[in-house]
Amino acid sequence: MPETQARPEIVVLLCDADIKRKRETNTWNHLDGRPFSKEERALVLSATRVEFEEIHEQFKRYREYQRTMDEAPKALEDFLAPFMERLTEKTLGNAVELMNEDERTEFDRLLGLASEPVRSFTPTPSNRGRMTSVAVPHSQDGVGL
Repeated sequence: MPETQARPEIVVLLCDADIKRKRETNTWNHLDGRPFSKEERALVLSATRVEFEEIHEQFKRYREYQRTMDEAPKALEDFLAPFMERLTEKTLGNAVELMNEDERTEFDRLLGLASEPVRSFTPTPSNRGRMTSVAVPHSQDGVGL
């Protein structure tokens, strides 16, 4: 039996549902307050376990992305500390001069993360027919910060 895939239109719709308001009013609304159309309500009511699992996975990946971004300034500081300890004149330029190519690559990655604004959550379909949320920056070994 083929694996059932999440339907992107349902995942996107559920990610935009105001669940708190739904519990309070028993009506379906978008996060911006607009009520769901009849068609949107029908789609939401047809959601399967696969869609809810996909939403869970996307929010999980997004929370990991947020954690990575939140920790980036401290990770950059920790990375630079041994270089700064070796310097009399403690400047970023001098620290970079002490780095080898791999260390510069890691420095550039951490600096990019520390200076990049955190993106908001946006569910999007991937190329494989499954859904994927915002990309989580990883190190070269495939592990988050």
